[in-house]
Amino acid sequence: MSIAILGDGAISAFVRKQLAVHKIEVRTLLVRQGSHVKDGDSCLRVSDVADLPADTKLLVDCAGHEGLREHGVKALASGIDVLTISIGALANKEFEAELMNAAVRGNAKLQLASGAIGALDALRAASTGTLTRVNYIGRKPALGWFGSPAEDKIDLANLAKATVHFAGTAREAALAYPKNANVAASVAISSLGFDKTTVELIADPEINANTHEIEAHGDFGEMRFSISGKCLPDNPRSSALAAMSVVAAILEERRLIKF
Repeated sequence: MSIAILGDGAISAFVRKQLAVHKIEVRTLLVRQGSHVKDGDSCLRVSDVADLPADTKLLVDCAGHEGLREHGVKALASGIDVLTISIGALANKEFEAELMNAAVRGNAKLQLASGAIGALDALRAASTGTLTRVNYIGRKPALGWFGSPAEDKIDLANLAKATVHFAGTAREAALAYPKNANVAASVAISSLGFDKTTVELIADPEINANTHEIEAHGDFGEMRFSISGKCLPDNPRSSALAAMSVVAAILEERRLIKF
């Protein structure tokens, strides 16, 4: 049984390096056709699910929403389990249905990595009772929002104080900020769902790390959780904890299935 990784960026490289420490070899990368081969990389590189080795049982998505949309359905329908951190892609109801239907057809499993946030187990436990409110607050340095819709709403380059540039539901956040709201999606899926979980996204010129906060109220009581995350050294836009959560999920899977 073998593992293939979707994508060849910073998260993919980190995951492969950490898996090697645990004696788990990744032999195949699913990448764009003609993508550059890095020095010392001996992995088989393919551009279509159909070209993956016949013994591939797990495809690990490290490529983002676009990669999951391109290859996720085909992999699941082919009987290959998919582990993804692109949780926000499930905010699109039609795509979520396609993934679920493909998993049923292929008798495969779609597994969601926890990503750059903790406390999800507590939220899932609380959701078995009544949750009355769950709010996620994502706070990044002003420059961390360049390339997102925040650019059109506020002057990021000259921001003087913390400013909310989005307030709405987790579904709205995930659809509008596909590269920035995977954590909001993870919180939503673990609690009240995409349409009842509220989200605030903030640009803050006074911080130098990404901060994720959860506020939850319900039968269980009240919860406030906050984490300040570092980025991967090779890519300041990639969360180190998100990459670590992928490794942790694979190691947990290894305990259940011998690779």
